[in-house]
Order: sequence, then C-alpha cells, then structure tokens
Amino acid sequence: MPWSNQSGGGGNNGGPWGNSGGNKGGGGPWGGGGGPQRGGGNNGGNPPDFEEILKRGQDHLKTVLPGDGGGLGFKGVLFAILVAVLIWMATGLYRVNEGYVGVPMVFGKVVGQTGPGLNYNWPYPIGSVETPNVQGVRETTIGLQQFSGRSAVSTRDVPEESLMLTGDENIVDVDFKVQWVIQNTPTGVQEFLFNIQNPEGTVKAVAESAMREVVGSSQIDAILTESRTPIQQAVQKLMQETLDNYKSGIQITNVQMQKVDPPAQVIEAFRDVQAARADQERVQNEAQAYANRIVPEARGSAARVSEAAQGYRDKTVAEAKGQADRFTKIYEEYAKSPDVIRQRLYLETMEEVLSKNPKIIIDGNGQQNGVVPYLPLDQLNKRAGGNN
Repeated sequence: MPWSNQSGGGGNNGGPWGNSGGNKGGGGPWGGGGGPQRGGGNNGGNPPDFEEILKRGQDHLKTVLPGDGGGLGFKGVLFAILVAVLIWMATGLYRVNEGYVGVPMVFGKVVGQTGPGLNYNWPYPIGSVETPNVQGVRETTIGLQQFSGRSAVSTRDVPEESLMLTGDENIVDVDFKVQWVIQNTPTGVQEFLFNIQNPEGTVKAVAESAMREVVGSSQIDAILTESRTPIQQAVQKLMQETLDNYKSGIQITNVQMQKVDPPAQVIEAFRDVQAARADQERVQNEAQAYANRIVPEARGSAARVSEAAQGYRDKTVAEAKGQADRFTKIYEEYAKSPDVIRQRLYLETMEEVLSKNPKIIIDGNGQQNGVVPYLPLDQLNKRAGGNN
C-alpha cells in the first residue's frame, strides 16, 4: 500500500507522516507539538487527533478499496470521499405519488413545488421535502368518538362536544361530520404545511365553534325538523371564512349532521310533543281538505238554485205576458164581432174539457132512447201506440 514504509526502515510505520528522524510526538504533519495548537494549553482543550480519525476510517474502508491492507493513500482517501459525496448526493432523490405534491426546501426555505414522479432536491441537512396529499378527503367527527375493535367499529358519544344551547334556550345533542381537503394551490399547500401545527385539531375546534354559533341562533323545532340543510350550509360557510382568516390552506367540502336529538333524559317527552304536533298538522290538513271540497260544492249548489229560480221567474213572467197579450188580442177581436168570438170561445172551451174526459152519448129523442154506440178511435190509437 502507499501508506507502507517503502524504505524498509524501522518497524514503526506512521503513514506519510511516519516517525522519522526520532520525532517522538509524530501524530500528524505537524509532528509532536511542533505544529499549530488550538484551544488551551491542556490536553482537554485540544481537538481530536486527526491521524486517529483517519486510521479508523482506513479500517472501515479496507474491505471495499483495493490494496494489500497496509493503509490508505491520498488517492484512496480522495476516492472514499468521492464515493461518500456521491452517496450523500443520491439521497436527494425523492418520489411524489399520484395525488400528492412535493414541496422542496433548502435551509428551511421553500424553493418551489413538484408534481408526481421522481424529483431531486438537496439532501439532508441542506434540503428537505414535504409531500402532502392534496386529493385525499379527510374527515373529522364531532360529538362521537370511534374505536376500532376486532370485529367492528364502535362509537361513544362525547357530550362535551355535542350538547349545544339553542336560540330558545333548549339543549340539543348534535353529532356531525366535516369533510375537508388541502387547497391544491402553491399558496394553499404552503399555508397548510407551515401556518397550522395541528390541522385535525384546528378543523375540529372551528367546526364545533361554528356549529354552536349557528345552533345558538336557531329554534329547536326548526333544528329537529326542516332546517338541517340550511344549518349545514351556514356552518360550512362560517368554517370556511374562519379557516381562510387563519390562512390554513384547508377547503371545507361538506358538513353532514348525523344525529340531532334532545338530550337523552328528555328525549321521550320531546318525541311525544313531536307526535302531538304531527297529529295536529294531520287534523288541520284533513279539515282543510274537507273545506276545500265542501265549499265549492256548496257554492255550486247555491249557484244552481239561483239559476233555477231565475229561470222560473223568467218563465212565469213570460207566460203571464203571453196570456195578457193573448187576452188583449181576443178582446180586440171580440169588440169587432162579439157573437162570433163568444161562440168560438165556447167551442174551444168545450173541446178542451171534453178531450180530457171519457164520453158517453145519450140519445133522448131517437127511437132507441138510450146510449148511442160509437167507435172510440182515440182509444184505439192509444192502445196501438202502447203495443208498439
């Protein structure tokens, strides 16, 4: 090896700075104390022996470097340093998976943002890389605590999170979930990484605060029945505004109320009240339906009676006017020929009276002196018409 004693002299080999010329302190290029000294005058303040460190490095590298094991030369040391530098530089390679982004930093300062694939940054301790998942949907539950067992996932109610005071001074138990993602923008990713220390805890605290504010301004009846969707939308909007003020880099995607009930101690009474209100609404709807049906019928009947009365009045008036006109015309004719009109009126009256009664003709002056037989043609015509 280059570090062997090539002259074949004494057996004390000290490498390129071997103990030649009787230098008793030979431990480096500066000999035994003839070189520069750092620190105080005592041994405790001197730096570590460089030759000792180099010797230890030689022992570790003998197995990988060519040579006869006698020591490392300058080229060997340079080669070892080069290999170490190459290995160190290779540690700067990093991979970003699909749905993630890379945020490389040099001396703690962000120098850009990388997409999925193989990328490079200065290795540690000069550089570092954060790779957050910007597409994964995270979920935070408020009011419930989940435990993963061997067979299933069990839940436990957390009343200190779920019990809230409504606007009409009632207590309601609200369990809900919040789904959120990292804002997939350079600013959003950096804000998520460096502006908040505990994202999960921050989202949970903001969600609980926003829900308490919205529930505190609502009535319990509305919360338990028809106002769930408006409440969810209001909580999502309020949470987003708060997190944007924090510059958290978090985007709220959904707020879902899972359970909204009165406290367990009074839930049965609330259910009875709700059932009574449902019955009240049902009876009111039935009554309204009956009114909607019977009122138009009554109005139709009234209109029909009114129309019938109007028709009867018009008919009676018209008949009276007709009879008056007929009498006037007959009187005018009667004034012209009283005898003729008198005879005509007699005959018409007798015709009308006799046509409605059965007739029997009696001959008092004839030879038979009795009932005169005749052929009732009108009766025969009626019978013939009935048979048809």
